[in-house]
Amino acid sequence: MTESADLDHDRDAPPQHRFYSDLASWWPLISAPEEYAEEAAFAASLLRMANPPTRTVLELGSGGGNNAFYLRREFEMTLVDLSEEMLAVSRELNPECEHVRGDMRTLRLGRSFDAVFVHDAIDYMTTETDLRRAVSTAHEHCREGGLAVFVPDDIAESFEASTEHGGHDAPDGSGVRYLEWSTDPDPGDTRTTSEFAFLLREADGTVRVAHDTHEFGLFPRALWLKVLAEVGFRARSVAEMTTEDRLPRELFVGTRV
Repeated sequence: MTESADLDHDRDAPPQHRFYSDLASWWPLISAPEEYAEEAAFAASLLRMANPPTRTVLELGSGGGNNAFYLRREFEMTLVDLSEEMLAVSRELNPECEHVRGDMRTLRLGRSFDAVFVHDAIDYMTTETDLRRAVSTAHEHCREGGLAVFVPDDIAESFEASTEHGGHDAPDGSGVRYLEWSTDPDPGDTRTTSEFAFLLREADGTVRVAHDTHEFGLFPRALWLKVLAEVGFRARSVAEMTTEDRLPRELFVGTRV
């Protein structure tokens, strides 16, 4: 099921990234669903803590649906993303889920859920104003006693410049390899920059190169907790449990009071 929401906010829309437009069909080879099993399980452990128990979950910034692939086994998922191309990828992976095109800063569905989940798409909120708008959207759609879970990749206290690489091959011979280079050009602002370079191999062996630049928000723990509390959540931070060779993320959980 698909519907559209708040599409008259083009003037407020974040910049289009190739990741989520002309490169979207490559997403399963850039970031495969199997990479999300552990973190989706940890997110589920938080989402199920609502009282009464969680049944319905709204995911904001659901992207290609890799988290939902696991979460839908326990929860009834409604998936929201700004990119129609990424929603198309998710529909293939999660055909039983409701898909909605919308902006997490302005979305208003007129209904509430037991929990709201926002994975690393929250990183695209690069100002305190936009962060507050996204948190307000989560609050608006969360029932009393329900939960909102936010999963930023980094907070100001933990960010380190880094490089990462990855990619996968498909049975038809196509494949992707990528390099991500993340830096903080101006430590005095609330933004970091990640440069992505892609090698894209078609099934016939043809290889092309693509580049994409992304800006991400970076906020201190105290600001996260302040924003959640001011919007109307009882807020806390939670250290991620992971076996991956990286720093655990710091998640933020809000209970609507």
